[in-house]
Amino acid sequence: MEQIDPALVDVDVLGRWMDGEGLPAGPFEDLTLLSGGTQNVLLRFRRGGEDYVLRRGPRHLRARTNDVLRREARVLAALDGTGVPAPRVLAACPDDSVMHGAVFYLMTPVEGFNASVSLPEPHASDPGIQREMGLNAARALSSLGAVDHTAVGLTHFGKPEGFLERQVGRWMSELESYNGLDGYPGADIPGLDKVASWLDANRPATWRPGIMHGDYHLANLMYSFDGPRVAAIVDWEMCTIGDPLLDLGWLLATWPEAGDDSASLAGPLGAGGALPATGDLVAAYAERSAATAGRDLSAITWYAVLACFKLGIVLEGTHARAFAGKASKETGDLLHTITLNLFRRARAFIAS
Repeated sequence: MEQIDPALVDVDVLGRWMDGEGLPAGPFEDLTLLSGGTQNVLLRFRRGGEDYVLRRGPRHLRARTNDVLRREARVLAALDGTGVPAPRVLAACPDDSVMHGAVFYLMTPVEGFNASVSLPEPHASDPGIQREMGLNAARALSSLGAVDHTAVGLTHFGKPEGFLERQVGRWMSELESYNGLDGYPGADIPGLDKVASWLDANRPATWRPGIMHGDYHLANLMYSFDGPRVAAIVDWEMCTIGDPLLDLGWLLATWPEAGDDSASLAGPLGAGGALPATGDLVAAYAERSAATAGRDLSAITWYAVLACFKLGIVLEGTHARAFAGKASKETGDLLHTITLNLFRRARAFIAS
């Protein structure tokens, strides 16, 4: 059992709070820090015969960390019972005065593995399981797209009005803001204006709001140890109410392709070579979408292009910060390469 820094998680404070919430009492057992430092903290433990994972912001809280944690807890609580594979919130503390300035919540542990980090057996040696893992990524996302956000109490969670209309301008402004960083020579992204113009000219005329994960890709999925099932969608920091088809576009934009940086970033599952083609992902999403969500997938290419555009600009921000000494040059150069690949992929989507 690890010794946990009280500045990170004060177990005495946590115990008193849990008692007040009516959770099972007793000594803390099997405390294991799953992440920490600059990342959000995940602490697994057992108390009163129950297993928990505590999630809070990093040691040095950022300006919006607590608000993000409040939003995460609210969305995960709303998804409980919907069939979406996600951690279940057991209790949340939105009051930052309880734990030394940090908002936190307790959730059920996820019994699974991240396939972008490791690929255990039987998955590693079974191409059929690997293919099904890819299809299940799309099916799990479709279950999220099928949720009625108003019915689960998230009517005022985001600002869906004009969501698609403001995307291009919002991210072009973000890219322009990087010019204020010392030493950054400006964005050198071939096809930037062409992609932006195409997105404005081909925007879907109608769409239906719903819950968005906001960063849906293989590294944010946990898979079951005994098969290809998605055990949980994790890391809900970017969740909002918008157009859920952008999540599917994000999956397509980041999907591993042979000979592309995306394959290496997806780790052993991406390197396995058995994942389905992007067209198969769209078909798998449509299996449920047609029956329960009623989402029109005819413009899915537009969403994939928008995802490439948006993610590329986000990653270019680290490249710009590297010029100003606020990120390592190695990381900045790597992410700039990925940005260029994303815009190449966007142009390929447009051409197809």
